[in-house]
Amino acid sequence: MNYPARVKIIDVGPRDGLQNEKQPVPAAVKIALVHKLQEAGLKEIEVTSYVSPKWVPQMADNAEVMAGIMRASGVLYSVLTPNLKGFEAAVASRPDEIVVFGAASEAFSQKNINCSIAESIERFAPVVEAALAQGIAVRGAMSCTVGCPYEGEIAPERVSYLAGLMKGIGVQRVDVADTIGVGTPFKVQKALEATLAHFPIDAISGHFHDTYGQALSNTLAALQLGVWNFQSSVAGLGGCPYAKGATGNVATEDVVYLLQGLGIETGIDLDKLIEAGQFISEHLGRPTQSRVAKALLAKRGA
Repeated sequence: MNYPARVKIIDVGPRDGLQNEKQPVPAAVKIALVHKLQEAGLKEIEVTSYVSPKWVPQMADNAEVMAGIMRASGVLYSVLTPNLKGFEAAVASRPDEIVVFGAASEAFSQKNINCSIAESIERFAPVVEAALAQGIAVRGAMSCTVGCPYEGEIAPERVSYLAGLMKGIGVQRVDVADTIGVGTPFKVQKALEATLAHFPIDAISGHFHDTYGQALSNTLAALQLGVWNFQSSVAGLGGCPYAKGATGNVATEDVVYLLQGLGIETGIDLDKLIEAGQFISEHLGRPTQSRVAKALLAKRGA
């Protein structure tokens, strides 16, 4: 199999991983987590989101977190901006990239952001335009690309529709996300192929949740298509508040271990990454969700 020689990972732990935590996580802890991730070799980190504290109170310290980061050379720092107001607030923090989001499921779009897919894209169009005008990169997160908690299985045509809309407003690259973790390799490949009709392989990343234990298999399936950008969350943090039973993102540690086993370069120090996962897991008062971290720590007697 002709896999990519190198893979870049975007760790979404500080944002996607922590946003649904019920107890407030201090800004200092979030900042320290970002520092530990970049020290481990991560070159792209999704730091925070500029959303209303009413809806996502965990991200209310967005400006404080962004201001507190000691930025490392060659690291891209991204933030989620759901609307123009959020983007305008984010600009002062100098993000390298902003993220807008949409769903391949009409029902999920209505439940998540109270509008249709087409309406969501209309909302994001001025955000994308404003970001590009200021030289800020734009990424589009496409959720529910293989399954939806309300509609069930999602046809590849729906993914193509969403990808086309995102391309139409100027989004530069997209994430193909199995938001509720129901995807299997064949279905994931179909979603990726649908996206390839609108974006080149270099502008597509895989984002897989591990609800049914398929995230690493789906990663391998994406690699087989030539995908070399992936999103994951240190210690397997995160979940989906609109999908009952959906577990967290695939753990960055597990993805790195898989890639190293395939001889694929990541530039990430697995030991330091495990330390980062231990740090945030201990703060949250629960064990890491990374199978690799658990196994290696047990082997070392930690």
